[in-house]
Amino acid sequence: MVNKKRKKKKKLSIKKFAFFIVYQVLFISITGMLLVFHGPFQNVKKILVGTAMSTFKHQYIATMFLSKDEISKIVSNPKVYDKQKVGAIDIKGIDDKSITRYNVHQKRFDGYILEIKDPKRIKVACTSKLGVQGQRVSEMAEEKGTVAAINGGGFFDKNDSGKEWVGTGAYPEGIVISDGKPVSKNVKGDEKVDVMAFNNEGELIVGKRSYNELKEMNIKEALSFNRTLIVNGNPQVEDEGEQGLQPRTAIGQKEDGTVVFLVIDGRKLFKEGASLKDVQDILLDRGVWNAGNLDGGASATMYYKGEVINNPCNSTGERTVATCFYVEP
Repeated sequence: MVNKKRKKKKKLSIKKFAFFIVYQVLFISITGMLLVFHGPFQNVKKILVGTAMSTFKHQYIATMFLSKDEISKIVSNPKVYDKQKVGAIDIKGIDDKSITRYNVHQKRFDGYILEIKDPKRIKVACTSKLGVQGQRVSEMAEEKGTVAAINGGGFFDKNDSGKEWVGTGAYPEGIVISDGKPVSKNVKGDEKVDVMAFNNEGELIVGKRSYNELKEMNIKEALSFNRTLIVNGNPQVEDEGEQGLQPRTAIGQKEDGTVVFLVIDGRKLFKEGASLKDVQDILLDRGVWNAGNLDGGASATMYYKGEVINNPCNSTGERTVATCFYVEP
């Protein structure tokens, strides 16, 4: 009888201890989140909200604790970009076929850089299954016979039933121009969107432009996404926490015409990713004169010499996307 009572007490003690641990974890988690969202830690709040809202699966982290108006004030970006001085690039690398790779290692992320000397080799590819399904960057690269490529602009994720955000990459967002011809355009002719585009001279054009403007500028290649990073050598991102910490893809150009591809890994244990300001600062350190932010997150992919050299965070590996920038063979 004594042994049975002891065993019963032991079971009760274990249950109480387990309940206590669970309670403490929940209490600390909820209290911690309340402190982050409603306490004095403004920078932490900006980073967390930016990170959550720039995904589609985890926005609830912010919406559970903040109203739509509060979130909007944090993630909105009222800054007007500097006006790019078109024609300021002195292109020196025409017919130079060299591509140089660099690796970036920082506390929160690992990154990969490709520098392409001849900007006229930069082209846009679109999924060959447009309106049906996206393609992996590696697939598009192999179809084009290229040695280097990165994922491109945004896209609307829909499946056959019309359900959004399912990761197909079938419908490019904004403006897509390839070899001087419009491939996809779901904006009005005079509606301005953030673009990364190349004109006939091989100069990278960034900032908000309309399709009509791009036609007048004789644009050869163009993609759309959000956020211009650098204009005329001047940084455009001031907020450390803007859009949070994510895997990133960006494209830039130096004053001598050299094009810079940058991809940063993230959403890994102890390697969360980069802020937009991190990306901007890396590009500034490389001497980039104009730059724009491309689609990141699970889409962030860099292909080089026959393989994907970064580590995409998508659960199934490399994700299908709508577009990419590639280097013409």
